[in-house]
Amino acid sequence: MSDDLQIKARARLLDLSKERGASLASLSEMLGRNGTYLQQFIKKGSPKKLEEGDRRMLAEFFGVAQSELGAPEGSVKEKSYDRVASARNTQWIDVPRLNIGASAGPGALPDAEEPYDTFQFSRRWLAEQGLEGAKLQAITVEGDSMEPLLNDGDEILIDTAERPFRDGVHVVRLGDTLMVKRVAQAGAGRFSLLSQNLAYPPVDVAADEMEVIGRVVWKGGRV
Repeated sequence: MSDDLQIKARARLLDLSKERGASLASLSEMLGRNGTYLQQFIKKGSPKKLEEGDRRMLAEFFGVAQSELGAPEGSVKEKSYDRVASARNTQWIDVPRLNIGASAGPGALPDAEEPYDTFQFSRRWLAEQGLEGAKLQAITVEGDSMEPLLNDGDEILIDTAERPFRDGVHVVRLGDTLMVKRVAQAGAGRFSLLSQNLAYPPVDVAADEMEVIGRVVWKGGRV
């Protein structure tokens, strides 16, 4: 029974790290451990269970009860917020912020696609926006070609779930370049990449030259 508990704890910790966009190495360092500590725990079961202090710190970081991370039921007197943590977490979605800039100008090469932080959105709000079931990521706009709709430095949410294409504002990849443009079907297997800033001319591309990464569904930026 104890082994089953720890197997569930390892799986739960891995899920939580992915949901929050926190790497196992960074979590290990937060605990004051070697960077491979939690990876060894999850992949190899070494150590067999988390030490109490590590488990408590992780539970507080993720806002979950320690029982989700391997503490036997009733063995730990949970704080009041721990007792309602699971219910609270089901009301929110963590959206990873990626260290990527999508060019709204002449083009930019993406950096490593590693989450460095998260936004948190309520499930209810997402449903009200028609985004229930969306696969969301947040990236940054670079350049001025989409002004005034999107400004340099704005953060945008993109829905990367596979859906039938429809005209709109999308993040697309051309070779190694990410761009955010208004994408419109041009017929005969071609697309037009349109800028809001009229100083930038349309770009005509073939379907096989472009990969649609996701549809832009929300923006945020300083006033």
